[in-house]
Amino acid sequence: MLERLLEPARAALLIALASVAVLLTVFGLQHLAGAAPCPLCLWQRWPYVALIAIGLVGWRWRPRPMLGLAALVLLGSAGLAGYHVGIEQGWFALPAGCAAAGQASTIEELRQLLAEAPPTCDQVGFTLLGLSLATWNVVTSLALAAYATAAAFGLGRRTARDRLAPAGR
Repeated sequence: MLERLLEPARAALLIALASVAVLLTVFGLQHLAGAAPCPLCLWQRWPYVALIAIGLVGWRWRPRPMLGLAALVLLGSAGLAGYHVGIEQGWFALPAGCAAAGQASTIEELRQLLAEAPPTCDQVGFTLLGLSLATWNVVTSLALAAYATAAAFGLGRRTARDRLAPAGR
């Protein structure tokens, strides 16, 4: 079974499907559960969009190089998500793009700015099993990167000696 999951063309397709599942999950949380994304949350979606294309190309053409590229994209995704976790934990300063912007000259304008402002990147808006979505993205990205790397390097291929060896060895 593991050998089949690590077959490069199949793995590329599974990376694409996993990326679709990640995007459907975050869009569902945003639109159905009302979990508004911050600017960094929106940035973290783009690697998965790229992975859909990379995975589909790898499924039909040159899967090993595409899996290598997917692993690199996933490591970048893990880095971006890790940066977001660091901001949530107060380890890094809040970037200017994540702070509420605008000026108000009246109380009414201030209320409108506050009502329309996206969530800031240092506030955790939604958790699952005690972890923020950015933390889950680090875990997901690293797991998928390990999977893509294993499939790209053929770690699921059994050698002829392994196939001929008696079972239970």
